[in-house]
Amino acid sequence: MTTLQAAAQNQLRQFVEQIERLEEEKKALAADIRDKYLEAKGTGFDVKALRKIISLRKKSQTERQEEEGILEVYMHALGMLDTAPSPQAMAAAEMMAAE
Repeated sequence: MTTLQAAAQNQLRQFVEQIERLEEEKKALAADIRDKYLEAKGTGFDVKALRKIISLRKKSQTERQEEEGILEVYMHALGMLDTAPSPQAMAAAEMMAAE
């Protein structure tokens, strides 16, 4: 087995230490986010709904419409909706199936 040169060893150590620091920061951020959800819950907001809204805001309007269309088609197929899927829902489902 070959050993790394001193410069490569130092570079490797720096990468590992930087990744460890970033992991700690990520852990602290996750705790801050958890605390913010608890704060929102404490003031009466529904945390599940907040998570869904945050998830939806990460997507474009087109992505959301496609997702909602497919959901509508699937729910109709399972007998969970009384009405037929809208033409927009059908089009969105067809677009997703084509991908």
